[in-house]
Amino acid sequence: MTIHRGRVRWHCRRALLELDLVLARFLETQFDQLDESQLEILQELLNLEDHELWPMVNGSKECPETRWEPIIGMLRHSKASGGSGIKQ
Repeated sequence: MTIHRGRVRWHCRRALLELDLVLARFLETQFDQLDESQLEILQELLNLEDHELWPMVNGSKECPETRWEPIIGMLRHSKASGGSGIKQ
């Protein structure tokens, strides 16, 4: 399964600005290092609604799927190391 960066970039565009910023930063800094299984998990996460994904990324909700935890951890790291405009 080949996952194209352009398709992922499109799915990273979100209505929730904070999530949009985190995903854009993650895409720019981490995308090229992800292996095939991590890319598949990222696709699963991007299929979630903002109100489902953002609480996991900001740490207010536990990750319900253990296989998602590494990517959620990377997204949290992107959030923590992000620039201004991303609420901690």
